[in-house]
Amino acid sequence: MDQLLDKVRGPELVVQFQRLCGLSRLCEDKPAPPHSPEAGRQAQPVPTPRLHTPACRGNHTNPEHNGTVSGVPVPRQKYKIENYFLYYLFLFAATLGQEVFYITFLPFCYWNIDPYVARRVINIWAIVMYIGQASKDVLKWPRPPSPPVVKLEVRVDAEYGMPSTHAMAATAIPFSFLLASMNRYKYPCELGLLLALAICTLVSLSRIYTGMHTVLDVLCGVAITALLVTVSYPFWDAVETFQMKNRFAPLLALSLPLMLSIYYPELDHWSTARGDTTNIVSAGGGAALATWINHQWELIPEPVSAPPYPIPSLSIGLICRMCARFAIGIIIVFIARQVIKSVALILVCRVAGVSPRDQEARKLLRVEVPYKYITYSCLGVVGLAGCPAVHRYLSL
Repeated sequence: MDQLLDKVRGPELVVQFQRLCGLSRLCEDKPAPPHSPEAGRQAQPVPTPRLHTPACRGNHTNPEHNGTVSGVPVPRQKYKIENYFLYYLFLFAATLGQEVFYITFLPFCYWNIDPYVARRVINIWAIVMYIGQASKDVLKWPRPPSPPVVKLEVRVDAEYGMPSTHAMAATAIPFSFLLASMNRYKYPCELGLLLALAICTLVSLSRIYTGMHTVLDVLCGVAITALLVTVSYPFWDAVETFQMKNRFAPLLALSLPLMLSIYYPELDHWSTARGDTTNIVSAGGGAALATWINHQWELIPEPVSAPPYPIPSLSIGLICRMCARFAIGIIIVFIARQVIKSVALILVCRVAGVSPRDQEARKLLRVEVPYKYITYSCLGVVGLAGCPAVHRYLSL
């Protein structure tokens, strides 16, 4: 059993999977010939060397962190791609666990599919992601070392690896979507199950392909999320009823994300984990506040008949309205994000007594958490309450 755990936790399976998919390292002492098919586009360096810096308080005590030595630039890697289809497929799948996906797909579901379903997906997503991100900084298991693994991402490499939050999100979002919609709409549940499995599998494999997680990281991420979704499912209706009708719901929606972010597990070095987690739980809190606002002011009409509902056929008019709602909503969210983020950063830095231009100061807890909390709490309200109001005003 110990040997099996060591194997799924080690980098060997990651390297084997990368080679199976046509991705391998090029040794520095044996570069590919300049005119060979392995050179040129197939020998691509990681864009910039990476430097692990200590947190604002404390230094590294472990000489090895995520395969690199603290404070030492990671050497540039050269790698060979033999299967470009899998390369771009897995890179695309990896984006399904990043902000660009969350900030587009979740609002799209709310604006164009069903707020009922979207609210449940957002609640589960926020809970699962906080548990996953916090677990990383409690367990402190390193990511696969490079070499021998080829790492295709740089931004999140300073984070720890166990569990894979990409795998958790890829399990939480499609399966909570399936559970929330299968009794509400008339469609083949088997087809929805296959689609959810395909998304979960593709994103999970992408984390191994990109060299960011071991097999054990991914398996634990999927298993933890499956357990959380199963245990929480009977309480989804009660949670939504509380969010809509309880007079203390707005207070909880605003205070809980802030407290969770402030008391996030202490970091032994700075990484994007705390900031990204603050973004997620704050957006979830803003969405919960928007749920209360929409219900209290009756801004979101509820269906008159009882479920299950037939899925409407896609007509040209419906597609045009969906595209218009999405385009207008995303423009509003993007503009609001830029404006709120800039204003919040200036105000928080002024209160903290630091310069907004100081990149290191932005990593301080008293700066990073408040300005991200303000930004994404407001975005949750703008996206789920403000944008639907604009859509109704424009008769969309």
